[in-house]
Amino acid sequence: MADFTDEAAYRGYDADAEHNRLRAQLKRDLKEGNVQIASVISDPPEYVQTAKVFDMLIAVPKYGKVKATRFLNHCRISQGKTIGGLSERQRSELVDLLEH
Repeated sequence: MADFTDEAAYRGYDADAEHNRLRAQLKRDLKEGNVQIASVISDPPEYVQTAKVFDMLIAVPKYGKVKATRFLNHCRISQGKTIGGLSERQRSELVDLLEH
C-alpha cells in the first residue's frame, strides 16, 4: 500500500479546489451566455467530467429544474449522472436536443 503523505493530501485538495473554481466560473459563463451548454457536454473539459449533467443544465438561463428533468428523461439519463459518465448515445442525444 502506498504511503499517503500530507503533501499528497494537500495536492489533492488543491486540485479539487481548482476544479471547483473552474466549474463555478463555467456556470457563470453559462448563465451569462458566454458558453453554450451543448459544447460543454459534447467536448467537456477535464474539470467538468465529475459535474452532474443536471447541475450544468440548470445553470443555463431558462432551463429550470422541470425543463432539465424533461431533457434528461427524454434522453434516458439519470439525474445523478455525471458528464464524464454519459454514454456516447446519451451524449449525442442530449447535444442534439440542446442544439434544437
